[in-house]
Amino acid sequence: MATRRLFLGGLAASALGGIALASELRPRSTEPTTAGVRRLAVDAHTLPLTIVNNTGNWDNASIHIYIVGVDRITGRQSRITPEGAIVPVSLADNGPDGYADYSIPLESSGNTTINLSSMSGRVYFSLGEKLKFRVNPGDALVYPAGWVSADPNYEVMHDCMEFTFDDTGMYCNTTMVDMFSVPLAIDLTGEQSQTTGTLVDGGRAGIFSGVGQDPDFAQLVVDDLRVIAPGHGINSGLFDANYFDPYIDQVWSKYSSENLTVNANNRTFTGRVNGDVFEFDGGVSAFSRPTTSDVLYCNGALDAPNDGVTGPVAAVLGSGLNRSTLHDNPVAPSTDASSFYRTPVSNHYSRVLHENAVDGRSYGFPFDDVAEFASYVQDHAPTGITVTLTPF
Repeated sequence: MATRRLFLGGLAASALGGIALASELRPRSTEPTTAGVRRLAVDAHTLPLTIVNNTGNWDNASIHIYIVGVDRITGRQSRITPEGAIVPVSLADNGPDGYADYSIPLESSGNTTINLSSMSGRVYFSLGEKLKFRVNPGDALVYPAGWVSADPNYEVMHDCMEFTFDDTGMYCNTTMVDMFSVPLAIDLTGEQSQTTGTLVDGGRAGIFSGVGQDPDFAQLVVDDLRVIAPGHGINSGLFDANYFDPYIDQVWSKYSSENLTVNANNRTFTGRVNGDVFEFDGGVSAFSRPTTSDVLYCNGALDAPNDGVTGPVAAVLGSGLNRSTLHDNPVAPSTDASSFYRTPVSNHYSRVLHENAVDGRSYGFPFDDVAEFASYVQDHAPTGITVTLTPF
């Protein structure tokens, strides 16, 4: 399965947020390749995207969509126009206020369908107000950073889904890795019909309430606009930069005297902490003790190169730390969801997201795809994709 960590190759980081988006969503060497898969049942470079407004509180005129990303044919940062054409972004797109209006209006009533082109990107939705994108010199697009109070879109309710669509298929997810605001559901049709991202009844309120009730996470709730992911909360001074330290210490201490077995990429690796470094056999690069930020962002000491060896092990370690399963289970990854997030120190932001998802799947952190708990679907012969803004 391809993952969010491989989305959106080459996209610029937000100048204010400073967070680089993940690279393109395509199968990686940690998992089976798509060599030999059937090609698309539709035009290899277009796929109908249907938007359904079931919010109940927002009419179509109040909702704006934006489709931005990297053109898979040219490699340039691009956008989809209201007419369904894919065009490169340009510094000249910035208006007198310094921002580019890339909005696509919904139909006056009913559903809206527009063709997706071959690209890796995001579909943004803003409610009430339009989003302000900016193109920097070099035709580099700056994306909204809703977790940064100085971002021009901070006061705008918005959210997004991510996708890569090319001649091998459609790969897409609903992501909460950066934040959660607007409940979105994906229906992908093709070789089969798949749905993900749907929340339980009252799920949005449940997420805001659930995160808000935890004193360590409560500051991540921004009014009724959004819930910020804890990694971004560190950068904003809203979350303890040392939060995971006690659990990391327990894990490092335990495996200094016994082995951890990691099953990843159809291989088994054995590791033990030596000094302050987690060492594994099988050619895996050693892991220094991660920080809380490393755990939440799944980078730094837990960086996962696309090498089929260190990368898969890093993903398992990162997921086990976020789900707080590594200390109690010397064989990883744990696949029993009932054992996740059971300790006081855990990624309770992600826990609450999963608790409020109909299928139990969500993208609460970048390695949430480990053991297939992410709100992700793919199809190698897609015929259409529908994104529904669900009631809240």
